[in-house]
Amino acid sequence: MNTKSRVVAALVVAAAVAVLRRRQLRWGATGAEAGRALTGDELVPAPDLTATRAITVRAGVADVWPWVVQLGQGRGGFYSYDSLENLIGCDIHSAARINPGWQYLAVGDPVRLAPEVALTVAIAERPRSLVLQGAAMPGAATAPYDFTWTFDLLPGSAATTRLIVRERYAYTRWWGRLLVEPLAVVSFLMSRRMLRGIRDRAEQQLPERTLHHQK
Repeated sequence: MNTKSRVVAALVVAAAVAVLRRRQLRWGATGAEAGRALTGDELVPAPDLTATRAITVRAGVADVWPWVVQLGQGRGGFYSYDSLENLIGCDIHSAARINPGWQYLAVGDPVRLAPEVALTVAIAERPRSLVLQGAAMPGAATAPYDFTWTFDLLPGSAATTRLIVRERYAYTRWWGRLLVEPLAVVSFLMSRRMLRGIRDRAEQQLPERTLHHQK
């Protein structure tokens, strides 16, 4: 392969990687959803990395919210790949039912990602928005980035919900990028599974009369 061919091949690979990355960071979200302001954006006003992902749930907002508000280690889990999370000691057990004891979160409450790692509830507006803030750095006094994790539930119709999840990272140290960027693919895979997990649980647990109406 001559030099010109190598350059062309490198450009093709770079373009493919850029397209794939963009799709991962916007999986399921429309252009309008990716560009719109969501609850909690103001907490990280100038992000270096943003991921906005979304899914349609055939259930009303009030039927989806209970699955979102009980997220967390020691609570409802994250409806994702529990076995993989537990390989690194997260002790996650995703719930198959709504637990009445996990249905309330207030600003300042911790939501754990693992036994020793927690985010903090920054905004809790039942039943539309939950925003978690912090940085997942076990054993570290400070992290090299600011982070928010937003869950917005928007009514698509009387019987559907658009669940939009957004991650915003602002690097506070030059090496913050070295920690966050390599995990973008992992975040995509886990978030996609989580969104599908919430969707499947909410749709399967709908009251019988609602399911009958939707058929």
